[in-house]
Amino acid sequence: MSKPTPLANQMRPHSLDEFIGQLHLLNSGKPLRVLIESKSLPSSIIFWGPPGCGKTTIARILALSVNAEFVELSAVSASKSDVQAAINRTRLLNKPVILFLDEIHRFNKAQQDFLLPFVEQGTITLIGATTENPSFEVISPLLSRSRVFVLNSLAEEELKVIIESALKKLLIDTEKENIELIARLSNGDARSALNILELALNLSNKKLSRQSILDSAQKSNLRYDKNGEEHYNIISALHKSMRDSDPDASVYWTMRMIEAGEDPKYIIRRMIRFASEDIGNADPNALTIAISAKEAVMFLGYPECNTALVQTAIYLAKAPKSNSTYQAVLLAKEVIEQTGNLPVPLHLRNAPTQLMKDLNYGLDYKYAHDYKDAKVEQEHLPEEIKDKKFYYPKHENGKI
Repeated sequence: MSKPTPLANQMRPHSLDEFIGQLHLLNSGKPLRVLIESKSLPSSIIFWGPPGCGKTTIARILALSVNAEFVELSAVSASKSDVQAAINRTRLLNKPVILFLDEIHRFNKAQQDFLLPFVEQGTITLIGATTENPSFEVISPLLSRSRVFVLNSLAEEELKVIIESALKKLLIDTEKENIELIARLSNGDARSALNILELALNLSNKKLSRQSILDSAQKSNLRYDKNGEEHYNIISALHKSMRDSDPDASVYWTMRMIEAGEDPKYIIRRMIRFASEDIGNADPNALTIAISAKEAVMFLGYPECNTALVQTAIYLAKAPKSNSTYQAVLLAKEVIEQTGNLPVPLHLRNAPTQLMKDLNYGLDYKYAHDYKDAKVEQEHLPEEIKDKKFYYPKHENGKI
């Protein structure tokens, strides 16, 4: 008995007229629409976008538009011999070959280097698909020969159109609220929407219910690759929300990481850094709060430590801001790089031996506690940079 075709495959569009979404690329006059209608492809294309946004489908439509043989491989499992076999097909067929390489970011440098000459010579047309930023994951020679198209997550309204089309194909009616719930749970992913719909129908004997939909949705389908771009995007959003003193956004981005399963130790490390870099001595207690939260994270772990993380994010967002410490670090680093190992002034040197005393180590040093308010005027920097300033306090009104 043959296995039934998944609903997501049944609903895959075969033409631009059937395709939903990516209007910034596929509307009349937009670049991908022009490319498809002109039946003229560049030597290499890279589709960069989240899961379920239509990368594979558009690649298939492109292949149909130029009557090309479509060879689909996954970089997760494909070997050099698989790629070579696809290239060899160009010698067997009297038509162009499009090699679609899904998750191209999973190909290592050597594998991508192997592809390069065949792309340069036009032996094949390469279409790579990736959820990761190709600037980081695709080698420069291949990237420079590719036309990169950025695809977006589908809007809920677009997902609802896809879900309604599937229901119509299946001859099933349901309440508007169920369609809206599936669209919301799908996180911009058309494949996820159709998978949820299909499983919910199977669970409920073809009659959708709110519970069957919730049971069919994954517990967490938040997009968050701990080693990928979204990881850095979200921590950047948290850092900048706290820097801009926005507690609500700080709560949201902290919870986005928590809900996606980010290591809580990573989150608190970034908060500790923030307490020094962006608050510093404008509120020295910020660093104490962050260190205390680290102890809570280490002691409690998930899920109990989530409140400590959010409490800290709120405190850091609401605290007064100063980057004087961070600027001092940068200024001192720059001067040290320029001047190297400048000698310590003699009067500041320790003199534990008679020889050192004979060499004037510690000579004329002024002990601060011998002076009023323990304040003393003496030079503490090397002679070459004695007038250099590193610390510019910014405690009042954000001004020096």
